Amino acid sequence: MNRVTYSLPACLLHWLMALLILAMLFIGVGMVGSLGPWQHRLVSLHKGVGLLLLGLLLLRLAVRLRQSPPALPASIPAWQQRLAHAAHVLLYGLMLALPLLGWAMQSAGGYPLVLLGWVLPAIAPQDVDLYAGLRSAHGWLAYLLFASILLHLAAALFHGLIRRDGVLAGMLRGRVRS
Repeated sequence: MNRVTYSLPACLLHWLMALLILAMLFIGVGMVGSLGPWQHRLVSLHKGVGLLLLGLLLLRLAVRLRQSPPALPASIPAWQQRLAHAAHVLLYGLMLALPLLGWAMQSAGGYPLVLLGWVLPAIAPQDVDLYAGLRSAHGWLAYLLFASILLHLAAALFHGLIRRDGVLAGMLRGRVRS
């Protein structure tokens, strides 16, 4: 059996982002499903964590470029390896698209994003119709991200509980490759 291990920075970034993304999905559902007194705080939290996730993703991409992930075990058929690669490309694409869409949506709505006291530049023109379209796209892509996460989790559990090929163990333990 091949041992599949990931670098410690890759593991830490994976699990930190996983927790923050799941929190973001639930915060997003809560803020759009409520007009209560907590909505404003949820929106502010959602914006801040979204910007944090964008920064963490850029760091994660830098780590991944510097230290590529280990190869999947040879026992996994080539078509499944291609599917796994495509699933990761989708996850990374959604992790990039969602905060950028959120930023563009806020820009189109005329709502400035503030990061550590700095007002970030608008990345889209202020336009009500554009705001509505971006808001809809942001919501639909969030659902797609949630579905992708569920598939990712199912695949990880399949590797850990059924195949027992070390793929899940390598990410859970965060061992540094030798």
